[in-house]
Amino acid sequence: MNNLFQYVPGNSVIHRLNPVTKLLLAIAICIAAFLSGNLIFLAALLVVDLLIGVVAGVAWKTWTIFRGLLKIAIFLFVLQILLVRGGTPVFWIITDEGLLTAARVVIRLVVVCMPLALVLAVTRITDLTNALVQVLHVPYQYAFTLSTAIRFVPLFLEEMGGIMEAQSSRGVAFDKAKGLKKFSMMLPLCVPLLISSIRKTDQTAAAAEVRGFRLRTRECAYKRYPFTKLDLCAALFCILLLAAAVIL
Repeated sequence: MNNLFQYVPGNSVIHRLNPVTKLLLAIAICIAAFLSGNLIFLAALLVVDLLIGVVAGVAWKTWTIFRGLLKIAIFLFVLQILLVRGGTPVFWIITDEGLLTAARVVIRLVVVCMPLALVLAVTRITDLTNALVQVLHVPYQYAFTLSTAIRFVPLFLEEMGGIMEAQSSRGVAFDKAKGLKKFSMMLPLCVPLLISSIRKTDQTAAAAEVRGFRLRTRECAYKRYPFTKLDLCAALFCILLLAAAVIL
């Protein structure tokens, strides 16, 4: 699970894009998914997400993300078809409108969640932070906060795994518990995780202050992030994507 948030080196077309362009591409896909309710268009967006992962050389990570979202999607699909009662009955209390609504919700969920995860897979966090500061003129404090939050996700997951292993060695059977019972067993573990998180946050804040965090400006970075023809093509693709979403 931790590997999902780690950068995968490569020289693909997606890797060579400007970090800001990658972020805008992901945002454009998310906006297009919310603008359109056409099932064919939403399915096409899902194919675009999968193709981005394949072209970037992170097909295994794309499949892992897709498989994880699929579990949530199935639950939402069943919930929607049971709650939406409008339309023509198809089977029992299931209606055609309920099926269409459930399909839209499920596909939209997967389409929206995948692009940002793929951006993190093909972009170094430091490059994303510096590009936000240099290109978009985002204050460094906000960009640093964003990148730090992203960095802490795998650390917290690893810390939670260590706490669960420690409890398993003391006889707590997490493997045998299912559903709500497992959730109730994991709730008490949030206390040591919270304490560890606060400790790490304090250490990170102290280290940042020692390194002159408040003195950092847009001109401090040595690396530049120019836009190329690939970025222009990606921007045109985003415009076409949004235009198609509005039309459909």
